[in-house]
Amino acid sequence: MAHVSISNLHKHYDAHHALKGVSLEIPSGSFFTLLGPSGCGKTTLLRAIAGFHFQDSGDISVAGRSLGRSNASQRNIGMVFQDYAVFPHLSVYDNVAFGLVQQKISKDVIRERVSRMLEMVQLSGQMERMPHQLSGGQQQRVGLARALVIEPQLLLMDEPLSNLDAKLRIELRQDIKRTQQQFGLTTVYVTHDQEEALSVSDLICVMDGGEVQQIGRPWDIYHQPCNRFVASFVGANHFVERAVLNGCVQWLGRQWPVPLSAQHEKTVLLSVRPEKIRIAADGAGIDVKILQSVFTGRELQLTVQGHEEPAFDALVQPSLAMVALLPGDSVRMSLQDSDLLWFSSQGQGLRLT
Repeated sequence: MAHVSISNLHKHYDAHHALKGVSLEIPSGSFFTLLGPSGCGKTTLLRAIAGFHFQDSGDISVAGRSLGRSNASQRNIGMVFQDYAVFPHLSVYDNVAFGLVQQKISKDVIRERVSRMLEMVQLSGQMERMPHQLSGGQQQRVGLARALVIEPQLLLMDEPLSNLDAKLRIELRQDIKRTQQQFGLTTVYVTHDQEEALSVSDLICVMDGGEVQQIGRPWDIYHQPCNRFVASFVGANHFVERAVLNGCVQWLGRQWPVPLSAQHEKTVLLSVRPEKIRIAADGAGIDVKILQSVFTGRELQLTVQGHEEPAFDALVQPSLAMVALLPGDSVRMSLQDSDLLWFSSQGQGLRLT
């Protein structure tokens, strides 16, 4: 296990400033995910850690040792790529053994470690097969085994599931998390898939524009976003800008008290996540009109509108009566003050107290 410290990292590609003073700490043994849209700097940061390119300034240290400008081969880091990167001319066994052969380890030790690793990734019966005989998921397991068999102090994963179908992604991400926990290995994982990040991570670092926006546990990132970007990127949100009058804002035909930290604001952004909205069974709540209804099995996705406001989405528990509702029908929507997120007019998160 190894603690990773990144201090004031800058990286330019010609006129493009890819990393803008990135600083963060990755605890030893944690599953740390870099999450953000394409071009946000997450892969640039991962490749700087790997040694595939060097930062312009700043420092990266692993287990208290600065990596400086050491080459990738000198860093004792395992890497799993998006495109599998298995050697097509080598068998599964030889692919996994490749790094150990390069280290000139004895054949007996190689055989023992490769066999153990292939068993862990559920490929022990596939040793002699060639990559073209494997599914995409199996090829990615080969890549994972090859990265782990060298016993790295740090594991890096660059969107390893993005080329797989949805069902296989869910299965393999569970296997990756299980394997990481078994090894207790510090892991830095890059993805743009928010659900993937929330499901596997101990900590998530949300990035945008080459900068760190927020670092926190999945629960905190989702329920306590520090700004509008994080709130909109991680999960769905409906944002409304409103003037603050007498400590309240007007929305959906009622007054909503703003947090104490927003009392001095002239205007604020409030937002609500679709799953926070409930249908009131007792006739209480707010009257809304259904514009669209989509039944997906475990959820009913509604697009609703109230008091001539812009339409917004709600995810509710389906029932026979709810599924029978048609566009134009009215329902009573229940929403609590605590269900709202609040932001300044500039998009910074506002504390509830």
